[in-house]
Amino acid sequence: IPNVCINGILRKRPLQLEVVRKMLNVMIPAQEYCLAQVIHFTGYGVHQVFHTFASDRLNIIVMKIQIINGPNLNLLGKREPEVYGAQSFESFFESLATSFVPAELSYFQSNVEGEIINKLHETGFSYDGIILNAGAYTHTSVAIHDAIGAITTPVVEVHISNVYAREEFRHRSLITSKCAGLITGFGLQGYALAAIYLINRNK
Repeated sequence: IPNVCINGILRKRPLQLEVVRKMLNVMIPAQEYCLAQVIHFTGYGVHQVFHTFASDRLNIIVMKIQIINGPNLNLLGKREPEVYGAQSFESFFESLATSFVPAELSYFQSNVEGEIINKLHETGFSYDGIILNAGAYTHTSVAIHDAIGAITTPVVEVHISNVYAREEFRHRSLITSKCAGLITGFGLQGYALAAIYLINRNK
């Protein structure tokens, strides 16, 4: 790949690539910067760049954290912005995943109870942590409660709004007793707080 391309890449994404280099504590050769940028443009992001060069070449173990959002959270940015904010979760997740290199964050959302349970089963024995915002299922789902209790991966319950400052029916959670902890009322930053806990818990 021509040098001019390398220079262009370094100018376009200096901060993200510098994060990768510092995390590895080595100087990644120029051609690998190029490959890293190709990976970024295909949508994998900086955490995938880290996996490519840290896991495969340096045998560094990278934490895997699964975020699971429940019903109506696909409408973040549109739904009741005075309660949930004006930012979509997709745009927030992009910056969140970059902030927590070298951890690999994955995101899943479903409005269907059974699909949430399936994702808990799928990731609940191999991932290092799960961040779960079960939405309204928090207050109704015995099945999600049982699924959390059945897996070995620690689960942190997160709510964007302060559920205890809202309607009384939201004050009761059926899943908290099976979770490692509860974070509520800090907006989208609650997901970052949960990730910090899970990363430090596994050190």
